[in-house]
Amino acid sequence: MTAPFGTQFAPLISVSHYADGQWSAAELQSAEELQLHPASHVLHYSSSCFEGLKAYRRSDGSAHIFRLDMHIRRMQNSAALLHLPAPESSMLEHMIFSVVKQQLDQIPAFPGSLYLRPTMIGIDEMIGSAGQASGTAILYVLASPVGDYFGGSEKTLRLLVDDQNMRTTPTFGQAKTGGNYAAALRFIAQAKAEHNCDQVLFCPGGNVQETGAANFFLINDNRLITKPLDGSILPGVTRDSLLILGEQLGYSIEERDFTVTELLDSAANGECALSGTAAVLTAVGELVHNGRTYPVGNGQVGANTVKLRQALTDIQAGNNQQYSHWLHQVQ
Repeated sequence: MTAPFGTQFAPLISVSHYADGQWSAAELQSAEELQLHPASHVLHYSSSCFEGLKAYRRSDGSAHIFRLDMHIRRMQNSAALLHLPAPESSMLEHMIFSVVKQQLDQIPAFPGSLYLRPTMIGIDEMIGSAGQASGTAILYVLASPVGDYFGGSEKTLRLLVDDQNMRTTPTFGQAKTGGNYAAALRFIAQAKAEHNCDQVLFCPGGNVQETGAANFFLINDNRLITKPLDGSILPGVTRDSLLILGEQLGYSIEERDFTVTELLDSAANGECALSGTAAVLTAVGELVHNGRTYPVGNGQVGANTVKLRQALTDIQAGNNQQYSHWLHQVQ
């Protein structure tokens, strides 16, 4: 039986420490050695951000990371929003490459991958600093061999459409920080317990945003609709990739606000899907709203979702040279 996504770890991490305005040289160490003082800023004031990206292995043994540059820029933006010291692109790239290069044997065969989790935490030992950013930090890169996030590409998801609650604050959804995910957990747990749902689609005031852990798409034979980047949702790398690929495949791309009413009306004859580094593009089969279940199409994985997902995974597997610049070979 395959281990649940993100529960197995490669033995080495890359670590750098920030103090006195500069980062130390990154070093590889055991993934079990990271130590924190109980007064560390992150444990009390959630001064943390992270990224999630994947390295894929080819038959020749080489490893390639998907859209590394975009993930690095997003982490730098998250760090700035949390007032943490943003690492230089070259430094973070080196740390990521070193973790992958030293652990090539940890990368499963495609479509499996090595899921990479660069993480930054504030570590000032001071519990009276609620209004002060941490002046010291740790940056580390953790790696996890993974398969499919939702347990099978042909499995469809059941979503609770929540038109009352927000996933996070209106302008902070763009930060990839643990607090945003923690804020959604109670709603997700409640949706699972009461409605047997896999996730919650947050639609405050009736406006569709995203789920607790992924961007959301409304799809039909002619168009892709997703919420625009206004600060309230995460600027997904997979989201961006699918918009580019969708336009190339002839879909009309609509980055706009849309309502729960439009969603439920359109879903009956269309498709819905979640996108993300972990989720890739995962189909939604049912929506639950106000106690009623709404099938999405015929409840199965739709043809457009299959086409878009295949276009994306072809690039990740190295089978589409037009987008070879999206893959960064580990040197």
